[in-house]
Amino acid sequence: MTKPEDKARELIDQRLQQAGWVIQDMAQFNPVAGRGVAVREFPTDTGPPNTCC
Repeated sequence: MTKPEDKARELIDQRLQQAGWVIQDMAQFNPVAGRGVAVREFPTDTGPPNTCC
């Protein structure tokens, strides 16, 4: 069973790609791969965002 977060990620990625963005995982991050680059699961200094509220 697919989690709601996974479904949302697929939809977001699809829409970003339709708008011309390059979607990448952090392991393959290339900031000059295109005019718009979106990175999945980008690390932050404080850890993952709080999505509970």
